[in-house]
Amino acid sequence: MNRQQLEHIIRAAAATAEAKEIVVVGSQAILGAHPDAPPELLESQEADVFPKDAPDRSIVIDGAIGELSLFHQTFGYYAHGVDETTAVLPDGWQDRLVKVETPNTGGAIGWCLEPHDLAVSKLAAGREKDLAFVEAMVRNRLASVEVLRERIARAPRMAPERAQIALARLDAWSGGTSKSS
Repeated sequence: MNRQQLEHIIRAAAATAEAKEIVVVGSQAILGAHPDAPPELLESQEADVFPKDAPDRSIVIDGAIGELSLFHQTFGYYAHGVDETTAVLPDGWQDRLVKVETPNTGGAIGWCLEPHDLAVSKLAAGREKDLAFVEAMVRNRLASVEVLRERIARAPRMAPERAQIALARLDAWSGGTSKSS
C-alpha cells in the first residue's frame, strides 16, 4: 500500500461509517509519519481502521470496504474494521497520533499511530511478520530502540512475557548496546 491508497481508505472509511475522523492502527499507519516508507514496510494490502468517535461503526467499514468486498476487488487493497482495543498500545498513544488530511482524504481526517506506538503494538502481537516489521523500522531508523524500551514499559496491557521477549529482540537488533530494564 502507498500513501495515496491509505488516504483513499481514510476517505472511504469515513464516508462508509458516516464519521469525520478515522484512526489507523495497523502496519500501514507507518504512512502517516513516513509517506515514503521503505517498500518492505508497505507490503500489506489492508489498513486496520476505526472511526475515532464511534469505534462500534467499524463493522460497517469491514462490510463495505473490507476483505473480498467490491472495493477490495476493484482497488486491490481494503480496510479492516477494528476497534480501539485491537492493538496493545502504550499510555498516551492518543496524544501522539499523526494527522493525515489532504485533498485525497476528501474532508476526512486520518489519525495514524506514531511509529514507536505502532512498533510497540507489533512487538505485543509478537507474530514473526510483526517482529520483522519492527526490525525493519529499527534498521531503517524509523524507530529508536531506546524510545521503544520506554514505551514498552508504559504499555500496561502488554503481557510481561511478551515484554521480555520484545526487550530481548531490541537488544539483539541494537547489538546489545541498549540499557537493560
